[in-house]
Amino acid sequence: MGVKKKKQTQVTSLTICHPDLETLRSLADVEGKNLASLLLRCVQLTDGVSQIHYVKQIVPLLEKANKNGMCDPTVRSCLDILAGIYLSLNLKNPLKKVLASSLNGLPEFFLSEAIQSFTSRLQEELNTTDLYSYRKVIDNLSSCMENFDLGRTSVNNLLENVLHFLQKSLIEISEENRKLAGNHIVQTQLMNDLLVGIRVSVMLVQKIPGFQRSRLKNSPTWQSMCELLSIFTKFLTDDDLLQTIQSTSGLAVILFIKAMFHPPEKIPDLISSSLLGSVDCASVRAWLLDCCGNLCCADVSQSALLFLCQGTLTMLDWQDGRMGPSREALLLDTVHVLFTLSSQIKESTLEMFLSRILVCWTNSAIHVLESSSPSLKDSLNGNSSIVRRLLEYIYTHWEHPLDALRHQTKIIFRNILQMHQLTIEEPKKSDLATDHFILELTESLLRLEWHSKGKYTCLGCLVEYIGIEHILALAKTVPSQILEVMGDQSLVPYASDLLETMFKNHKSRLKSQAVDNTWIDKWHETWVSPLLFILCEGNLDQKSYVIDYYLPKLLNCNPDSLSYMVKILQTSADAKTGSYDSRGSLGALMACLRTARAHGHLQSATDAWRDLVSSERIKQGLIHQHCQVRIDTLGLLCESNRSTEIVSTEEMQWIQFFITYNLNSQSPGVRQQICSLLKKLFCRIQESSQVLYKLEQSKSKHEPENELTRQHPSVSLEQYKNFMSSICSSLFEALFPGSSYPTRFSALTILGSVADVFPVPEGHVQTVYQLSHDIDVGRFQTLMACLTGTFEEVKILAFDLLMKLPKTVVQFQDSEKLQGLFQAALELSTSTKPYDCVTASYLLNFLIWKNALPSSLSPHLKTQRVACGDGDKSAAVVENNTLMSSY
Repeated sequence: MGVKKKKQTQVTSLTICHPDLETLRSLADVEGKNLASLLLRCVQLTDGVSQIHYVKQIVPLLEKANKNGMCDPTVRSCLDILAGIYLSLNLKNPLKKVLASSLNGLPEFFLSEAIQSFTSRLQEELNTTDLYSYRKVIDNLSSCMENFDLGRTSVNNLLENVLHFLQKSLIEISEENRKLAGNHIVQTQLMNDLLVGIRVSVMLVQKIPGFQRSRLKNSPTWQSMCELLSIFTKFLTDDDLLQTIQSTSGLAVILFIKAMFHPPEKIPDLISSSLLGSVDCASVRAWLLDCCGNLCCADVSQSALLFLCQGTLTMLDWQDGRMGPSREALLLDTVHVLFTLSSQIKESTLEMFLSRILVCWTNSAIHVLESSSPSLKDSLNGNSSIVRRLLEYIYTHWEHPLDALRHQTKIIFRNILQMHQLTIEEPKKSDLATDHFILELTESLLRLEWHSKGKYTCLGCLVEYIGIEHILALAKTVPSQILEVMGDQSLVPYASDLLETMFKNHKSRLKSQAVDNTWIDKWHETWVSPLLFILCEGNLDQKSYVIDYYLPKLLNCNPDSLSYMVKILQTSADAKTGSYDSRGSLGALMACLRTARAHGHLQSATDAWRDLVSSERIKQGLIHQHCQVRIDTLGLLCESNRSTEIVSTEEMQWIQFFITYNLNSQSPGVRQQICSLLKKLFCRIQESSQVLYKLEQSKSKHEPENELTRQHPSVSLEQYKNFMSSICSSLFEALFPGSSYPTRFSALTILGSVADVFPVPEGHVQTVYQLSHDIDVGRFQTLMACLTGTFEEVKILAFDLLMKLPKTVVQFQDSEKLQGLFQAALELSTSTKPYDCVTASYLLNFLIWKNALPSSLSPHLKTQRVACGDGDKSAAVVENNTLMSSY
């Protein structure tokens, strides 16, 4: 397994203008110890990461200067330059956050000077008139208000200027966007600038204390806020803008009204009448009518109404009683408006917004109920019309094509359960499962078809809410019913997740109630027995999906259940061993063991065989009539969750046994799986051998943590070498003249894997086995004979294997044999049989690549090399490649 290279952090270095640079040079002391010297060294660097180190030294240096009890002109000038540096940095530059974090620790003695410097520099920023520079100023305002005390104070000092700038920038950017209609690239950037500007306006109201003065009418601050409110109202009702801009404008409208309207107790009535379209314009305050007349006294579009609901739920304080008793009426009015919109909205993006806003509504309802609101309990309990409408929404949308919307229905359902619980009187809360609403809801869900995906999600919420026992009491066969539908691939993730929720909840509750370990029998009967039935009797798809999705989750929850599974399956394996078209109990047993080992539940392979299953049973699986049983048994031997786990003697014997009987598989898929699993085994041998070599070198007598071996490392290494040599011998023997195509394909593929996994060692690297050491005359001839067959795939595999062998193999250095190969290639090249010509091309390619052409052709090659130049090795390689391509 490769090690992922850690991505290096890219930090753009900070720079300053020439006048500031000259100021630092003039202020730097000879010793280089004052703040100006530090900043000068910092700005002269070109590496941003190194500059961070200097930035972190600023405050410690000022803390030393603080002891002198004075802020000299040098420090004052440096603070001014630091303010300029901060505002010049890009919003995403890590240096900006590091500088803000450092300046948050500035000694109090320097705060007034620093605030003055930052305020002055920020004022210069706000005076910019270049429309395309507005975004940089807006980003600076955002960063100043985000965890930066100096910046927040400076913004507060310039509050009127900041509001005026935001007003000016939003108007000009909006107008520029209108003028450039059709230029989508520029419009995208401008709309993004608008969105950020609105968000900064919202942040301004939320984080700057200066808005406590905003109720002073006719002040510049008040006038700017009125102008901004008018702008947000215009954006909210402009369907030509991005919906994210409209959505954020809805938040800003409600937030500004909340900040400006007094008293707060009348805000809910005002917003309710706006949402319901029942505003009495004659009674609305003049300033509000001027700013939001389109929302108060005109028909509002569906999108604007939707985003107003979002702002109402997001920006108002539902958790406290500051809005007075009218907040409950506003809450109910808002959800009725949302229900109306739900039946009208057809656009998918607005549907997505609506689902999120309904989630916000249920969260707000929970907050109100938690703050002891008796009058709401009748309106929000499970039997109320509002909850029924919410459930209808869930049932209508839980199969929606959008994943995010389906997820919102799950949250709404969970919140409905919590809302209902808050409306129940205290004595009844102890037994929620007997509650009429919960009981009726559970029964209605169970009656639905299992092919409804939303059913799984809602049942999972109910299990977490009331526990699985109550559901099992209503439908004992629920586990079997869910497992039955796991043959449908589209339902498998939902079914397996629900089953996991159920059996985890059941285990937790049974353990908490039990006084001994007998609870596990009931758990096994409920969850493991139906699984074993499917593994033995289910159809192919059911078995495959249950093994891939359900079985690993069950074993992760309770690994000890493996012993129970093995015991049950061993008992029935003798009677139901399976057949050519049926896996039987033996197949189920091997599937369980393979899954358990792959997920780390069989920590010691040797112990597993001795304690759980006999050697005869393993061999029975390795030669079973059903191919999948053979594959599962082989996978059990080859796969492990630890790449360095030692391959035991028993495993090596069983692998040798398997290869003897399974190379001639007629199924291409089975052959591919066999070769893949054996390659995994070879990788395990290679990686564990490296650990053994290190262990041998250290001469440690202690067993490693991962139980590598119970014998001396040198013994295990010798066993590895003998095993690999034996495997290769069996594979070469399978390539006898007249052997079938499947046998040759399997043997050559496996040999190729051996050559790949155990390459020729370089330097001081040790390898436990090298295929080239076992290539003698006979085996070389065997590989050459494979090139003369009629199957192209066999020729390719044999040729590739020959190419992987090092040139030092003795057979490649026998000039007489190579001369014979060349003559054979020439004779075959003149044959009228197409496959003979193909064989000739492979032989000639092999001879060229190994630099093994006969001496009669050597002068030609030498002449070509001289023509290319003695020093031009690449040209010689090109010549060789040209020769190869000609064949």
